[in-house]
Amino acid sequence: MSPATPPLLGGRRLDLPALRRFLAAAQRALGLRAPVAVRLMDDAAIQALNRQFRALDQPTDVLSFPAHDPAYAGDLAVSLDTAARQARARHHPLDTEVRILLLHGLLHLAGFDHEADQGQMRRRERQLRLQFGLPPGLIERQNRRKIKSSRSKP
Repeated sequence: MSPATPPLLGGRRLDLPALRRFLAAAQRALGLRAPVAVRLMDDAAIQALNRQFRALDQPTDVLSFPAHDPAYAGDLAVSLDTAARQARARHHPLDTEVRILLLHGLLHLAGFDHEADQGQMRRRERQLRLQFGLPPGLIERQNRRKIKSSRSKP
């Protein structure tokens, strides 16, 4: 494989150097100076982690594992299977979806929690998403689904 050819991961081509640059820029924007490890995996692997750590026996798109150590920010796990489905559904490249998932995960590593806060993570995700030229993030998508489902109820 030539250096110009993107790596093939699970049958999907990703520009890993560009994703690394994005990860570094997003970390800087969030003030995360400590290293972050990212593991790209399939649905079966992320489902096992989701079951083990969140007691949810289903795949998910991204999981964050904060280290609570100033020398190490934590770990992110991203399902390329789920990311590919979400990218197709939203008509954008897989690399774009992976960036959205990395950004969401980094926000969790930085201490944000959309399940417990008063919209701080949603606002910060939106701000960074716009800064990096990304389409709607995970929290915005979730909020849009809630609004659509509440409108469809009689």
